[in-house]
Parts: sequence; C-alpha cells; structure tokens
Amino acid sequence: MPWYEIVRRTPQVIFGLMLFGVGVAMMKAGSLGFGAWNVFHEGVAERTPLSLGAVIVLTGLCIVTLFVPLGERIGPGTLLNALVIGTTVDLVLRVLDEPSAMGWRIALMVAGPVIIGLGSGLYIGGGLGPGPRDGLMTGLHGRGFAIWKARTGIEITALTVGLVLGGTIGIGTVWFTLGIGPLVQFFLPRFRRPPPVLGPPLLSRS
Repeated sequence: MPWYEIVRRTPQVIFGLMLFGVGVAMMKAGSLGFGAWNVFHEGVAERTPLSLGAVIVLTGLCIVTLFVPLGERIGPGTLLNALVIGTTVDLVLRVLDEPSAMGWRIALMVAGPVIIGLGSGLYIGGGLGPGPRDGLMTGLHGRGFAIWKARTGIEITALTVGLVLGGTIGIGTVWFTLGIGPLVQFFLPRFRRPPPVLGPPLLSRS
C-alpha cells in the first residue's frame, strides 16, 4: 500500500482501536463477564503484577511473533492493534471504577460490546492489516485448518485458560459472544475504505 494511503488511513485505525479499548474497559468496570480473549487477559492479570492493559499489549506482541512462522503479513494496523488497545484500557480504567449500582454495571456491560463493535468496524475498515488474534486465525487457516475450527479452537483455549487463572465470565460473556459478530457486521461496511489507487496522489493545479 502506498505510504500516503497509510497516512490517510492511520487516524481512522487508531481511533477505532482506542474505541475498542474503551469498550473493553467498560466491560471490565461492569464486572459482569468478558469475551473469551479478555477472560484470558484478566486471568493473567490476576496472577501477575501486570495490569489488564499490559497483559493485552504483551499478549498481542507475543502473537505477532507467530506471524513469521505462519507466513502471515504484519501490517501497520497489526502493530497498532497490539499497542493501542491495551494502553487505552489502562488509561480509561484509571478514571472508570466499578459502579456500586447494578444498573450502571449493566449499562457498562451492554454498551461495552457496542463500542468494541464500532471500534472494530473502524480499524478493520481502515485496511492496514489484521489484528494479532485475527492474524493467528487466518495464519492457522493457511496451514490447513478451517476458519471456524481455527477460530473456535483459539477462543475455547483462551476462555479455558482464562477461567483457570481467575478470569471473569457472566452474562456479559454471553452478550459479547452473541452480539459482537452482528455488531461488527453492522459497522464495518460503514467505515470500510476502498482499495487504494496505485500511483502518486494527484496534486491540485493552481
């Protein structure tokens, strides 16, 4: 992709990843359950001195190292995904505490996946490379695994390990699992960038 097209798309991708992080932080503050990967992240954070955001960042970077043997492309969006989401989660959680009222916790739980879906539509639509976890799935697919088997196996493994380590599941886990696919499907077409036009950008003539 031409450098100028990457520059144009980067703000959209970063904004989407920041929204994704906000959504994760909202679900954490609601404390009514996470999606599979964040159950894993939370479980690791419970067992180590690391914050939730730091675990998200380190997990993403570790998965990116698997792209090379799997033959998966590392794009600018891949690295941004690994760095921005977790950093945003920690920043938001510094000011967003778990509410005492159940009504507010439910509101955070309901809104979290919606914000994550919006953020996913923005960063995926930017087309600067898959996130680490999506790239792991497509990398395994390239090694002969069906997409659904790769995705299901990864999600079940992350969820199981996270539960063993002390991650949280609940009604939010069900809502995230059932809702995130349709939410991304709704938002993605609204933010998908068209394929880049090859060649230098046109300059206006005076």
